[in-house]
Amino acid sequence: MAFEIKPLDNNNPLGQNNPNPMPSTKVELATRLFSDGAISVEEASHITGHHPQQLKQHFESKGIIPKRRILVCGGAGFMGSYFIKYMLGKHPHVHIVNYDKLSYAGNLNNLKNVEQDERYVFVRGDITDKEYLEKTIKRFGIDYIVNFAAESHVDRSIKSASEFIKSNIGGVHSILELSTEHNIPYIQISTDEVFGEIENGKFTEEHPFRPNNPYSASKAGGDLICRAYSVTHKTPVIVTHSCNVVGPFQFPEKLIPGFIIRLLNNQKVTVHGDGRNIREWIYVEDHSRAVEFIMEHGMPGKVYNIGTGHEKSNMEITELLLEKLQKDRTFLDYVPQRKGNDWRYALDTTALSELGWQPKFGFDQSISETVNWYINNEWWWRPILTGEHEKKLQQPYHSAYRED
Repeated sequence: MAFEIKPLDNNNPLGQNNPNPMPSTKVELATRLFSDGAISVEEASHITGHHPQQLKQHFESKGIIPKRRILVCGGAGFMGSYFIKYMLGKHPHVHIVNYDKLSYAGNLNNLKNVEQDERYVFVRGDITDKEYLEKTIKRFGIDYIVNFAAESHVDRSIKSASEFIKSNIGGVHSILELSTEHNIPYIQISTDEVFGEIENGKFTEEHPFRPNNPYSASKAGGDLICRAYSVTHKTPVIVTHSCNVVGPFQFPEKLIPGFIIRLLNNQKVTVHGDGRNIREWIYVEDHSRAVEFIMEHGMPGKVYNIGTGHEKSNMEITELLLEKLQKDRTFLDYVPQRKGNDWRYALDTTALSELGWQPKFGFDQSISETVNWYINNEWWWRPILTGEHEKKLQQPYHSAYRED
């Protein structure tokens, strides 16, 4: 027998003020079956006719689904902020503490649509500050950690590597110490760049590390410490290696947002060498979906590659952006090849796909979504270009949760 699934109404508890309420016996039956582990939320939805998220809220109120309190380190950055919004939007029982030091790429404007959500809290802090990180974990009863916090721009690492070593190795060590001590599951978000370059084939999770610039070397160092803690201390840590991520709210020092913004301002874009270096790309929502999936299905001590198979050369990317923004090749500025610029990255994602995860976004859709967002959201990126964003970061941030 088929049941209609009612649209979600957060202001209408189950069966109240509903002109056609489902019999309470069906809700009671579904509640009992779900509590016994006999059915899923989706199956409960079919039994009762109520929206799955409405049922999740009901089950949480009954104590059947416990609240999950996730500490997202680096949650004011591009990938971390998207993950926060994605998880809060999908999971009513999820509460998130965003722990971010607000470096130059941290931007609380990324989170405007959730800053009033009672399930969301921002705490300004550095992952290298182990004492304050532990206070935050204890204060909010954290039961899961996802670390996006990292210095991540290759050119900056070439000019000065010290902050990369401090954050990407020292900061990871702080989290590992606390994950071990408090037995908190922890996902370390890393990069395919730790493997170096590959001319043919794809990197598996077992491929040796051969980083070729200070950024990727620092990420490799953090990943190896994760492995050591997993083996030595049985720390419940999982490491992910992702391909390049693209999407809204990405800081314009990165290739795609930087090119889009420059072209919107009728400025030339820089092509290193002949532009033939190849990267694999994933849309930021797919990356968030993958991390969510690994939280649910991943095994502690394992490493998972996150990729799509969408391999494109830098020149292909550039030409596609020229086309979408209706610019010609006179906007290209060829410069010498960058130091430590790997030829090609490509990931074998068999391990993750065998668990049941697949990307949803094709490459062209990912680029179109991204281009359209930057066209329509100058309010976000213009202050970064003018320096207003940098000035704002220098101002003290008075968090109600900071004990200064």
